[in-house]
Amino acid sequence: MTPSERQFERDRYRRRRTLTRGAVAAVSTLVVIGLLVYVVGSSPGWDRVHRTYFWWPDAKSAFPEVARSFWLNIRLFMVVEVFVLVVGVVVAIIRVVPAPALAPIKLLAVLYADVFRGTPTLLIVLLVGFGVPALNLTGMPTSLFWLGVVALTLSYGAYVAEVIRAGILSIHPTQWASGRALGMTYGQTMRHVVLPQALRRVAPPLLNDFVSLQKDTALLSTIGLVESLRAAQVISGKDFIFTPYVVAAAFFIAATVPLARFTDYLTVRSLRRENGLIT
Repeated sequence: MTPSERQFERDRYRRRRTLTRGAVAAVSTLVVIGLLVYVVGSSPGWDRVHRTYFWWPDAKSAFPEVARSFWLNIRLFMVVEVFVLVVGVVVAIIRVVPAPALAPIKLLAVLYADVFRGTPTLLIVLLVGFGVPALNLTGMPTSLFWLGVVALTLSYGAYVAEVIRAGILSIHPTQWASGRALGMTYGQTMRHVVLPQALRRVAPPLLNDFVSLQKDTALLSTIGLVESLRAAQVISGKDFIFTPYVVAAAFFIAATVPLARFTDYLTVRSLRRENGLIT
């Protein structure tokens, strides 16, 4: 079927509007960036700030050591992410299961979420990093790496558990009824019907938590792990320069931005799906 002339005119209008919006966005962005560069670059103290924080020779000399140490941040993030997901799913399910016999465990789950969400992550890192080894308990980890993993898992597991619980509670009751009508048990309905939908619904806030987790691996420098921030601190203290801190920050930004953009993509996709624009 050949489109009508009105349809052609409508398509031309949409193309012109898209091009106009793109041009306005590009020009306004360039103007704002240009103004920022001018204001910062023409400030009286820019030369001193430039030599202190953005001096290229110092950045080149610090880059190899900070890059090697950043690999520890990546390993920490990958390991903690898995444990946080497991803890989050288990705690969330415990809190929504309508079983009176599980009341003591549900109470512990509530206490865990309340205490660890209300405690600063840095304090948890210090308590686990220095407190657990002091207990001299048999079988407890003494490696700083695994103590750091435990601390971040305890902290972020509480946040993620609440996000997943919110996702489970947002599923319409008819989904539960449909699963039970098909002969599934409560556990099978949770596993095959409710939980997959809940995880897909809360994927954007979960990724936001993981972006924050990626940055908070730097907190483990306080218990002695030589990750990228600690490496930058060592170089800064030895040579009395601050550019290594900026190099470390650049590594975190480079690792965080792709995950943040992926989160934006999932958010937009979720909104379009809810509005029936995609299937």
